[in-house]
Amino acid sequence: MRPAHVSTFPLGLRIAGRRVVVVGGGHVATRRAFALLEAGADVHVVSPAVSDSLASAIGRGTITWHERTYRTGDLDGAWLVQTATDVPPVDDLVADDAEAAQIFCLKGGDPEHATAWTPAVARVDDITIAVSGGGDAGRAAALRDAVATALQTGDLPLRHRTHAKGLVALVGAGPGDPGLLTTRGRRLLAEADVVVFDRLAPQSVLAELAPDVEVIDVGKQPDHHPIPQERINELLVDRAQQGKVVVRLKGGDPYVFGRGGEELLACRAAGVEVEVVPGVTSAIAVAAAAGIPVTHRGVARGFSVLTGHEAVGELPRRGDHTLVLLMGVKRLRSTAEELIAAGHDPHTPAAVIERGFAPDQRTTIATLGTIADHAAHAQAPAITVIGDVVSLAAATTGSDAALPTS
Repeated sequence: MRPAHVSTFPLGLRIAGRRVVVVGGGHVATRRAFALLEAGADVHVVSPAVSDSLASAIGRGTITWHERTYRTGDLDGAWLVQTATDVPPVDDLVADDAEAAQIFCLKGGDPEHATAWTPAVARVDDITIAVSGGGDAGRAAALRDAVATALQTGDLPLRHRTHAKGLVALVGAGPGDPGLLTTRGRRLLAEADVVVFDRLAPQSVLAELAPDVEVIDVGKQPDHHPIPQERINELLVDRAQQGKVVVRLKGGDPYVFGRGGEELLACRAAGVEVEVVPGVTSAIAVAAAAGIPVTHRGVARGFSVLTGHEAVGELPRRGDHTLVLLMGVKRLRSTAEELIAAGHDPHTPAAVIERGFAPDQRTTIATLGTIADHAAHAQAPAITVIGDVVSLAAATTGSDAALPTS
């Protein structure tokens, strides 16, 4: 039968420097003693024996140990007592003495006769969660963990209503699938007052924002940048200086051809706090989505990532060094010609992967010499992978993809 509900008054105690007595030296007493010590209490342990962990703290002089059984009078000067001896007559005597002295008593294993209960506590950033389970510690812990997880994943509202100062978070949103956005990125989105996003960031996460969150689209199209980078920098600084949490949501990783470094420098020059949250870069993830590992034992020992918008310059010319080109499908033909002219084998396997992780993802496999013809109609967003690892695509995906011979 469920016990009758007893109303309690939730309260936080400031016990730094105040005497707190812990009666017992076992697991519960040890855990409570260290929690009290962390809160700054003057902790006194009364017990004929203590755990190894408690003995270590006692040896460092951070906890005072009275090496004997409990006696009436041990609570003199105490503000709070925890009793957890697992000997009912001793615990009952401690509770009775605490009641007579008007000292609140935490009674291990007997919450019905305690005058105080400690909640299950978790901390997520600057949020403290304290859950009481009606005397059931396991129930409280399970509820605490569920709430903490919801906070960590951004499933609960985290926005501040007042700010001492603003913040800019450069968040990598991954290659497009919202499931690849990191937990930290989602948590910051749940805190955001302003979201400044690119076209390659997953749009579905924007629908989860509160209606009053300011959403600013600064997406760049190929050969069309309606909002220059300098203006984006100014937007980030301006909103942060208004005391707002600003999330700069970028596709992939902000530091892989994402101009995140420029934005960080602009914010720091203006005295704005910046946090960088790495993202899953499409250079590796989109290739993996097509079954192409950028390195593979016995096939490829390294890889280079570059933008396909620029001349390729000097690069390793071996098939065991993978080349990943981000963007630049429009100049794929000239890029392939430059690589061949620089000494790359035209028979090196090559692939173009369009719309990685989207339902209509498409992979075109050919050779360096023929990829421009086979992928003539490829559209951004897309990446190009060149190297022997491309030949692994069929084996790793179980698909019928084959490497053309001409």
